[in-house]
Amino acid sequence: MSTTELTWFKSSYSGGGGDNCIEIAIGTEAVHIRDSKDTRRGSLSIPADAWAAFTTLAADTRA
Repeated sequence: MSTTELTWFKSSYSGGGGDNCIEIAIGTEAVHIRDSKDTRRGSLSIPADAWAAFTTLAADTRA
């Protein structure tokens, strides 16, 4: 699957000022992350299981 076929959404933590924003797209085997200000630069692809581990760890550190 190419990244152009993915459905991208902006992070809920992105501010309204346009700085430091990322977009995420969830694929069948990976989560894709890109800079919302320059989408032509490509994306970082993370295996789905690694993304799940990361978000679990991030949620635990916020508690």
